[in-house]
Amino acid sequence: MDVATEVATPEHVQKAIAAGIDYLWIGARTSANPMAVENLTQALSSREGRQIKGILIKNPVNEDAALWIGNIERLEKTGIPVLAVHRGCGHRPCWAMAHQVRLARPDIPMLLDPSHMSGDSAKVPELMNKIYELGLDGAMVEVHCHPEQALSDAKQQIEPSSLAKIVESQKSKVESKKTELNWLRAEIDELDEKLWDTIAARMDVSRRIGEWKKANGVAPLQPERYEEIVERLKAPQPPKGGGLRTEFKLALWELIHEESLRQQS
Repeated sequence: MDVATEVATPEHVQKAIAAGIDYLWIGARTSANPMAVENLTQALSSREGRQIKGILIKNPVNEDAALWIGNIERLEKTGIPVLAVHRGCGHRPCWAMAHQVRLARPDIPMLLDPSHMSGDSAKVPELMNKIYELGLDGAMVEVHCHPEQALSDAKQQIEPSSLAKIVESQKSKVESKKTELNWLRAEIDELDEKLWDTIAARMDVSRRIGEWKKANGVAPLQPERYEEIVERLKAPQPPKGGGLRTEFKLALWELIHEESLRQQS
């Protein structure tokens, strides 16, 4: 059975080699520091370092595809096989970042880390389906015999029996023929979640505005404020991507404004 361990410093690498470790992985915080990755690269470039079978590099904690690709390229100089591990950012999938790396380096195996991506063991089985939808090459899952006793990340760890059930359920699945479309849909789904979260946060502010207006005898509808926002939406703006039609922005604003008034009443 192959054994893997996390490394963050050249000293960790030396001890891992001395212990006969097969695979090394570099965590998200170390990955965010290119100098730290370079130091690890130097340590692994020794003759002794060649006994390592593979290096797994997680994406940086910050959403930075270019940095992740740069780390992969640094580590490739060692001559040791490199695998990318997508673990998301702050319990967000960050599919767009992973998609960029997949398109730029389709030759590099990419594993999914559903444990860190979700931060919730209950979400791990669903996320594992992404392996087949997105054409990924496997998974790196946190497992503990007694998750509640884990010294860290207890909420995202699953029991060995749960992992066995997940693996068994995956056996009948095959890689999707719509891989690229599924990547784009994953990006859309994540953006939609951000959109609804933003609208919900806006409505929370609207409720607080309504409370202030009631306390100060101000009517919910303020025509001058309404017109100010409408004029702002009508003003020409540099297009982002394909740009948005003014009619669309106004129609969407009307729906948001209507709900805001309802929240304030």
